[in-house]
Formats: sequence, C-alpha cells, structure tokens
Amino acid sequence: MPPPDSQTIQPADALVGAVALPADKSIAHRSALFSAIADGTSRIVGFPDAADPQSTLSCVRALGIRVEKDDDALVVHGEGLHGLRAPSSALDCGNSGTTMRLLSGILAGQSFSSSLIGDASLSGRPMGRIMNPLREMGADISGNDGHAPLSIRAISGLLTPIAYRLPIASAQVKSCVLLAGLYADGETSVIEHKPSRDHTERMLGLSRIRMGDEAIISVTGGEAPAARMWSIPGDFSAAAFLLVAASILDGSLIRMPRVGLNPSRTGLLDVLRAMGADIRIENERDVNGEPIGDLFVKSAPLSGIRVDGPVIPNLIDEIPILAVAGVFADGITEIRGAAELRHKESDRIAAVVSGLRAMGADVEEFDDGMAITGGTGLSGAEIATHHDHRIAMAFAVAGLAAKGATLIRDASIANVSFPGFYDTLGALR
Repeated sequence: MPPPDSQTIQPADALVGAVALPADKSIAHRSALFSAIADGTSRIVGFPDAADPQSTLSCVRALGIRVEKDDDALVVHGEGLHGLRAPSSALDCGNSGTTMRLLSGILAGQSFSSSLIGDASLSGRPMGRIMNPLREMGADISGNDGHAPLSIRAISGLLTPIAYRLPIASAQVKSCVLLAGLYADGETSVIEHKPSRDHTERMLGLSRIRMGDEAIISVTGGEAPAARMWSIPGDFSAAAFLLVAASILDGSLIRMPRVGLNPSRTGLLDVLRAMGADIRIENERDVNGEPIGDLFVKSAPLSGIRVDGPVIPNLIDEIPILAVAGVFADGITEIRGAAELRHKESDRIAAVVSGLRAMGADVEEFDDGMAITGGTGLSGAEIATHHDHRIAMAFAVAGLAAKGATLIRDASIANVSFPGFYDTLGALR
C-alpha cells in the first residue's frame, strides 16, 4: 500500500488532449497587491486557487482590504497607497516567496508595524536580498539572520529614493524595491544587468530605459496604481511540464489555450525548440500588456544542448523539467549559471540530480547546474519532493516515460502551483 500523500505514476504510451492551465501565479500575486493599493475598485478575472496566490490574497484581506467573489471574478476594493490597516497578527505567506518579498516592499513604507511569517521552506530562503535595499531606503526591517520571520516597524514620513543595482537577476527583489519606491519621496530606480521577469513594470506601466547592456526601471513615489480589470492568463510555468511530457512521449499531442507568453518567462520555449521540440503558437494577442497565445506541442526527437547565459533567469523555474527532457535527448544537455536554484523551495540542483540518479540517469552535478547524458532511459523509483512543487511535477513527468512505477512522496505539494496536476495527467492518457 502506498504511503499517505503519495502518487504512483505508471508509464504512459502518449498524452493527447486539451488542457485549461491554472492561472499565472506571478501575474495573480501582482494583480491582488496592485489592486489593494489602487484608488478604487478592481476586478480580477481568473484568480487561481493555487496555494501561493491564495497566501497573497489572505494577506491582503488581513491588511483591511475588502475582497469579494462575483461569478468568476474577484472584486478588490482598493484603499490607495496609505489605506492599508495594521494587521491583528503576523501575515502568513505560506510557501510563497513572491508574497513575502513583494509585500515587504509595500509594508516598508507604512505608518504601522507588521511581521511576516512562512512555512519551514520559506523560512529557509534568503531575505537579506530584499532587506538590504529596503534599509538603504530608510525602512526599519529585521529578520532571523537574513531569513523569515521578518519584522517591519512603522516609519514616520516617506522612504528615501535610491538607484539600486541588482546583484543577482531577481524579479522578486526588483519588484520589492519598485513597490517600496511608491512610498519614497522622489524617483526610485532599479538597474539590472541580466533581464528578469518584467510583469511588475508591464502591469504598472513603468519607465524602462536601455543603457548599453543594462536596463533601468523607474517608479515615482506617490503614484498609486490605477484601479482596473485584470485578466489572468494561463501559467507558462505550468505549461512547461506538459510541453516536455508531450515532447518525450511518442504519439503525444497537447493543446493549451490562452497561455501567458511574456518573453521574460518563455526561455524554456526557445530552449526546447533548439533541442528539436515541435511547438507552435496560434492566436497570439495582448491582454493587460501581456502577450498570450494558444500552445500546441507534438512529440519529437530531442537533441542535447548547452544552456547558459542570459536565458537562465528566464527559465530558472523550468530547469527541473528541462533536466527531465535532457534524459530523453540525444547527447549531453549541460545547464550552467543556475546557482540560484540552490536557494529555491529546495536545493533544486541537488534534488534533481539525486532523483534522476535514483531513476538510473547519467547526471553530473556542478555548483551552478548539471550535465545530463541522454539515451540511458529511466526506471521507476521512489522520489522525495523536498516539499517542492516543481520537483514533484518534474518527476511525475519523468515517471510517465520510465519503465515501471514511480512513487512521488509528499505529492500534494504540487497544489502550490498546479491544483489537479495528477488528474490532468490522467485525463491526457
């Protein structure tokens, strides 16, 4: 009998059908936060039930913002930049680093004190990377040796605007500083050398200027986001697992309508195509400043390539499933420059390497990545997810193409970003 909270994945011949993907978490988080500090009422269509964005919504409500359901939409009654109220207890961010980091930027400029907590996984992730720039701006923020729980004390007056050069490519750090900049006396800028997800600047309509090989994103203090309607597209990060699954299982064909195709998120699309994947996009259009389209993927032979450089920040969350694709590619797939993976919900480099080795793959581990020799195939094994949703889903896909059954422990963690993931795989068989 399988242990509690586990999933047994049996090999599949092919995956065929259409899938309505969960809504994009990155855009959902931001739509809730921006609506809360907007002047007026916003509607959010398609807000996801996944645990991470629900953590953001719970925090928004705890800050005194009224949120109502209206058919398939959320109605958020924004109270402006200074309309939030002191929470009665610590704000629980669950497993969501996006919630904690972006919300810290907003809370840093408030006239009340607050604290943010998270689960064991979130409490192990580095928060010094947001605490340092917020302190430069005059925020009074402290943590547990650079980790959660975070304590943010009330300030009088406005924050100090800064020009902050990102030491690492991080959309969360960038967004935190820009949101704090809304509470600063003047213009706050973030300078990034390597591009990162740009949802915040797109959704807020911020200035973005190229200077050589750098980009400067600026925000003016005191300018609250406009109340509006947000429509959340399908999550490309969720699509990634099905793109790889269909590519490696002969005879597969999957359609995914209305997927977010922001170029700062779709690095995996370019990499898979370079490996030989058969993926096409139809019905491309723009919604809320974000490109979306319908994805079609068919099985195709893959070839190993080297993945490094500027594309890494744009597929950092998809590297676990990219590694699975590498197992079924001809030749070697080498992934470098991805040391940030060691500071996600788990040490994803170690988790992927150990899981693939348990299934019989030939994998070499590096400090900043791995090299996978394709053609060895996989055998079913017992996989530890390390309480990481992307590890759970990546190895469920690996199990579909393995010989024998694969047992995914702590399998329900997939609900963090893709509720019903295992049912979706079952329906596509």
